Amino acid sequence: MKTAELRTRFLNFFADKGHEIVDSSSLVPGNDPTLLFTNAGMVQFKDLFLGNETANYVKATTSQRCVRAGGKHNDLENVGYTARHHTFFEMLGNFSFGDYFKREAIQYAWEFLTEELGLPEEKLWVTVYEKDDEAADIWLNEMGVSADRFSKIGEKDNFWSMGDVGPCGPCSEIFYDHGDQYWGGPPGTPEEDGDRYIEIWNLVFMQYDRSADGTLKPLPKPSVDTGMGLERVSAVMQHVNNNYEIDLFDNLISEICSVVGVQDRKHHSVRVIADHIRSCSFMITDGVIPSNEGRGYVLRRIIRRAIRHGYQLGGQTPFFHKLVVALAKEMGQAYPELLDKQSLIESALEKEELRFAETLEQGLKIFEQKTQSIEGKVVPGDLIFLLYDTYGFPADLTADVAREKGMSVDQAGFEAAMQQQKDLAKANSKFATQEQVSIDVEQGTDFIGYRELESNATVLALNIDGDAVDFVSAGQDVVVVLNSTTFYAEGGGQCGDEGVISTDSATLSVRDCRKLPNGAFLHIAHVDSGALKLGESVNVLVDQEARSAAAANHSATHLLHAALKKVLGAHVQQKGSLVTPTRLRFDFSHDAPVTTEEIELIEQQVNSQVFAQREVVAKTMAIDEAKSAGAEALFGEKYGSEVRTISMGDYSFELCGGTHVGNTAEIGLFKIVSESGVAAGVRRVEAVTRRTASSWVNEQQALIQQASTLLKADSSGLVKRIEQLQGQVKALEVDKKKLQQMIANGSAGQDFSAEARQVGPVTLLTKVMDGADKDMLRTTIDSFKDKNDSGVIVLGAQIGGKVTLMAGVAKPISKKLPAGKIIQHITALADGRGGGRPDMAEGGIPDAGDLDRCLAAVEPWIKEQS
Repeated sequence: MKTAELRTRFLNFFADKGHEIVDSSSLVPGNDPTLLFTNAGMVQFKDLFLGNETANYVKATTSQRCVRAGGKHNDLENVGYTARHHTFFEMLGNFSFGDYFKREAIQYAWEFLTEELGLPEEKLWVTVYEKDDEAADIWLNEMGVSADRFSKIGEKDNFWSMGDVGPCGPCSEIFYDHGDQYWGGPPGTPEEDGDRYIEIWNLVFMQYDRSADGTLKPLPKPSVDTGMGLERVSAVMQHVNNNYEIDLFDNLISEICSVVGVQDRKHHSVRVIADHIRSCSFMITDGVIPSNEGRGYVLRRIIRRAIRHGYQLGGQTPFFHKLVVALAKEMGQAYPELLDKQSLIESALEKEELRFAETLEQGLKIFEQKTQSIEGKVVPGDLIFLLYDTYGFPADLTADVAREKGMSVDQAGFEAAMQQQKDLAKANSKFATQEQVSIDVEQGTDFIGYRELESNATVLALNIDGDAVDFVSAGQDVVVVLNSTTFYAEGGGQCGDEGVISTDSATLSVRDCRKLPNGAFLHIAHVDSGALKLGESVNVLVDQEARSAAAANHSATHLLHAALKKVLGAHVQQKGSLVTPTRLRFDFSHDAPVTTEEIELIEQQVNSQVFAQREVVAKTMAIDEAKSAGAEALFGEKYGSEVRTISMGDYSFELCGGTHVGNTAEIGLFKIVSESGVAAGVRRVEAVTRRTASSWVNEQQALIQQASTLLKADSSGLVKRIEQLQGQVKALEVDKKKLQQMIANGSAGQDFSAEARQVGPVTLLTKVMDGADKDMLRTTIDSFKDKNDSGVIVLGAQIGGKVTLMAGVAKPISKKLPAGKIIQHITALADGRGGGRPDMAEGGIPDAGDLDRCLAAVEPWIKEQS
């Protein structure tokens, strides 16, 4: 039975029973601010259950779309690694608002499953709350369910409540038995988490009102809330054990494999993408947009997780948005709004994907480089912070990558690094505002630094730790206010000047300069020697090299801004900048990463203006005149009636109060060193000029030379040599696989049987197989059993970040020494679990450090059974 038919038959079945078919509500709850997303079918009926509103029906049925990816109900980390976890799923449900109760709810459920769907009764297992004798009697005596397929379960699993107080009541769950080919036990047993018995329907009986003291009072109108996972029931009806193998995912997975270029339909990353395109598309349909908080952050996190898994499969180009077409084709009939907003969804996903692509690639490279030298299995907090702060790689994505490599993350260390940054930022801004530094001066500071770098001035104020003082002496940090200065105060993205303030008897090193709203310049300094008094005359000298370098970088930002507009489009607008003597940073509006070709064009544009030796002209003019002439503001300041303009030929004309070179030739060389995304629709370019650019080029040349030496190829043939080596690596990987198979079969000169030992009549082999996968373990086990009629073999390996144990027992002795029992025994020693058939079983443990101990426990167990 196809999923679409199952959805329709469920709704029609209950419609025939007098239920109102109610459309799925939005994923954004309209009546519950405590929820991020609609996570169950009853959410839209919450006020009906509470009696806060009424409807023209007392019975309803829905197929409700749900998301569980944030807050209390968060299945995100398990998606793709299990058979049934999803961030997005559909919940089939029938509801009674004071109409029918337990008997009818149970009868409807049993009739739908056994008659409408035709499921064999012997494949169904029923549970009730351990104190709910009424429901137990209905199931056992009225419905005739066998006591052999019936369990009473405790409060944790079979008693539902809306909150600490309010409506609550017992549950009754229905499980489907997928058969003994799957490991697992009935509900209530230690093996209940296996894949054999799967919960498909939960019937909630809202019977009581819980008061603050825990007292349960019967509700005047008991109600019913049920939920049945559509994907789970589809798996039952289509005779598969994994939700991702149902028809609903079939075409979607085919499209993913085609778009990404991968053959393995069952790869966990393919399943992650299949799940995530559904949740992302429906969230956008319901008005959620990617952002850095709330629902938007959850959406962004899911999108980025999907993109990373696509990248892991080899999907290096934007791919995620291309899957919307296949999804709309599959689910558009049931949810027409998906078709209506298809183009909007595609656009939103593509933009987000493009923003994140380069950040992802760079972050993964840094992660790989840094973790190679880590001892142990914990990613340090400072590395997580480095990836987050410097490379824009989200901390939760670092945790996701770490998990796949069998590593955990030092979350506490990351949070400590974040706090340290906040504390440092606070300390560095100590002198940044008038509130933090009380400077009592009537006049501002006259800035004469456009024309001069050295001058004489008078000390108007001295301040230490926020307090005014009359003098300072050697060793003290001080803020100095002068009547005039050549020091440029931080503004317009340009950092403040450095330099020296001195007298005949004192020297102060100035490390920064800031400006107060009243026009006073704050020279943030350290007294190197001597003492300085209030009212004293001083010599002021700006560091000429630092000023020239900063001026070159500032002029380069103007040329860069103009070049970005010419190459990327007129939509480019400045969103922030930083100019220091060593580098420049420029943030601008743009919806896509800047390509390598575009970066080359931008560099060519800027350097063409540098080499053209354009005169840089500064003029002061009326604001209206400047605007009429086409001057562009570089930062969002309030301008007076007169403004300062900077022009560089006919290429750039902007309002700016910063310092600049006299001629573009003084920039020397302009080189972009990085481009990245910093926010939604905002890109960042970092660049260098002059000596720093020359040093950067030399460093790159040295790296090329080093690589040429290591690879024994000149620079012109380096790319070809790398391609040759990549081909050799691929060939070696193929040979490695073949060799692993030969080793497993004992045909590569290594016979594992020789490592076996006799334990009574049993031939026992236990071994850790480094680098093996599950297929290799199974092949090795089968080969060993074929050669040993009394053989027991237990192998261990780390596979995909997990620690796997696998056991095989020759059939003649498998009843006496079941493989499933062996695995259960040894995994339990290390907080693991597992099981399987008498001749073959599998399990896992959390920590690879316990692998040898588990294997060592096999022989004593065999002796005990003998």
